[in-house]
Amino acid sequence: MESAFEIIAEPNRRAILSALVSSQQSVGEIERRLHMPQTTVSKHLRVLREAGFVESTVDAQRRLYRLKPEPFQEVDAWLAQFRRFWSAHVDALERHLDRMDESTSLKTTRTKSTPTRRKTKEKTARPKPRRDKGESR
Repeated sequence: MESAFEIIAEPNRRAILSALVSSQQSVGEIERRLHMPQTTVSKHLRVLREAGFVESTVDAQRRLYRLKPEPFQEVDAWLAQFRRFWSAHVDALERHLDRMDESTSLKTTRTKSTPTRRKTKEKTARPKPRRDKGESR
């Protein structure tokens, strides 16, 4: 039995799973939506069904496929460690941006409360002359 990761590693299967996120669909609907041949869609749906990612029900003349949540729990559990990693980095970025906002608002407040400002000449940086690789300093 393949792992959940081996199943979803195949791009066509991921596309089919993405198509089924919004609603249950028939093979024909998936085929039209993803511009895949019917045989390809059927082959991948069989693999997804056997692995437990999708289930099907019969509705009159057609078979409708929908997602099953259980196999995604394995993927979700594995991804949890990365969510914690990114969450810590995003939190640090947020704190940094908050400090920058506070610093900017303090500078703005000071500037507005100062009645006169001195004009300073802006120094323009001169580009350093380029040296060839062969030249020494």
